[in-house]
Amino acid sequence: MKKLIHFLASTAAVMMFIGLSIAVVEAGPCKLANFASASFTNPMNINNPYLPWVPGTEFLYEPVPNPDNVQNFVRVLYSTDPKGNKQITVGTKTIAVVVVHDYEIDNGFLAEDTYDYYAQDDDGNVWYCGEDTTVYLPGGGTDKTGSWEAGVNGALPGYIMLAKSSPGVCYWQEFLRDVAEDEAKVMRLNAKVTLQSGKTYQGCLETKEWSPLEVGDIEQKFYAKGVGMVLNFEHRGKILRWELISVSP
Repeated sequence: MKKLIHFLASTAAVMMFIGLSIAVVEAGPCKLANFASASFTNPMNINNPYLPWVPGTEFLYEPVPNPDNVQNFVRVLYSTDPKGNKQITVGTKTIAVVVVHDYEIDNGFLAEDTYDYYAQDDDGNVWYCGEDTTVYLPGGGTDKTGSWEAGVNGALPGYIMLAKSSPGVCYWQEFLRDVAEDEAKVMRLNAKVTLQSGKTYQGCLETKEWSPLEVGDIEQKFYAKGVGMVLNFEHRGKILRWELISVSP
């Protein structure tokens, strides 16, 4: 989800903002996990059954129907790749993260290019630690709106996938005021998904995602064990259905 970028001017302001942010995100029904209390022995080993980020794996998603020939590629980078070596620092804690290259091709042209940062704690929770997003505008130029990094300008990481999901659990995925305020809720663990190809997945995790910065925009995602996300409904005025087309290697 894209947001308006907002930067803080001084270190003092950043520290004040961090304290305020934590108070705000703990006040509502959703909670922001405490990154400082999490342990990361091997943060780049992301083997959560619903989000197994194995380096070298590439996922291809397409909208159904797809009259504009849009393709969304999601590739998990090796740490040896030029942009695959990344660390984030939040407070006194520095960890290495897995970099996932997510880019969208619209009728043969690069429309959006994003590098997302993830880490798994010792309990099996997968943390979302930031994104470097570039949108290529139709008339030329680029837009970096929505980019953020945990620990920079007061940005705080959140869960992208829980170690133990339970229907009704609500959590923040990210937090930087006016920039990154995505929340999610576990809906069910027994969803059945049938794709246009005829491929069927049983026992899927269904989540709902939203942001107070984009009122009315909701994403309904389905994750299959051992695979990852297989289906995504984007509710943005109209419903757009994104399906997993292929996984390689």
